[in-house]
Amino acid sequence: MNKSELVEIVAKGADISKAAAEKVLAAMIAAITKTVSKGDTVTLIGFGTFKSSKRAARVGRNPQTGKELKIAATTVPRFTAGAGFKAAVAGKKAAKKK
Repeated sequence: MNKSELVEIVAKGADISKAAAEKVLAAMIAAITKTVSKGDTVTLIGFGTFKSSKRAARVGRNPQTGKELKIAATTVPRFTAGAGFKAAVAGKKAAKKK
């Protein structure tokens, strides 16, 4: 599925125009990107968590030459799927909390 297909599904599901759905999707992506880039976490209960994670510097290898090279430390985005999302993908019903 690409962005335009997602916009179409959101527009139908929310009974809004495609233009409005595209604005909502763009605003949501921008908000998540801005928040995670600042180092904060975005949690959507049942869906998952977006956060940033630090990756340490390490030594890698060029697969063509076998020569070692240094890979710098960096910060990368991470997504952890929530219980409801995992259950939906696995084809199971989400477990209810007691």
